[in-house]
Amino acid sequence: MRRSSVVLLSTIGFVVLYLASTFALGTAPKPEDSADKVLAWFRANGSHVRTWLWLGTLALMVFMLFAALVRDHLPAVHRDLFLAGAVLLAAESAVQGWLWAGLAWHAGAVSAANARLVFDIASYWGPVLTGATVLMLGPIAVLGLRGEARMPRWLGVVAAVAFVEQLVETITITGQRGFTAPGGAMNLQLGAGLTVIALVCTGVAVSRATAS
Repeated sequence: MRRSSVVLLSTIGFVVLYLASTFALGTAPKPEDSADKVLAWFRANGSHVRTWLWLGTLALMVFMLFAALVRDHLPAVHRDLFLAGAVLLAAESAVQGWLWAGLAWHAGAVSAANARLVFDIASYWGPVLTGATVLMLGPIAVLGLRGEARMPRWLGVVAAVAFVEQLVETITITGQRGFTAPGGAMNLQLGAGLTVIALVCTGVAVSRATAS
């Protein structure tokens, strides 16, 4: 199979698995939910959490294949920053998955206060993950905007938009409630959506470049 096809298939694969895991999880607890409500959710959705983590684990495998292939296409320094970001993203996602799955496993034996504590710790996955995504998106934005490494300028624009949003999204580290709270909509809807779009566009662009 041609390298370009593998890049494209790995891009499609990790996105499909990511979306499937998100769908399997359903509506997660919100940052403003009470401790009792958070605990009740984990008690009622243990099987959903395990399915989410299983699909997410598969997605991370395919994502790292995608990252390795994209990294191989990038020039020096840019490739190292991109791969460092990808490894951080995978590692941080795994830790967040451990916390959620561990909480769901014996949720019936956990107090509401302890459930809230573990949930709050896991919620900082989103704010801290911005460091990993900035490392990934920065090199793509620079190369695309400069038209280097056979990266199209439209990709540079898409990556730059996601890059700026991720930089701004670091404010969720100090957020307390609502849109900018850790694990809130800025992390899980806006930021995640723009980052996934930018990575899909990167995969498509690299697939086209390696096919020519």
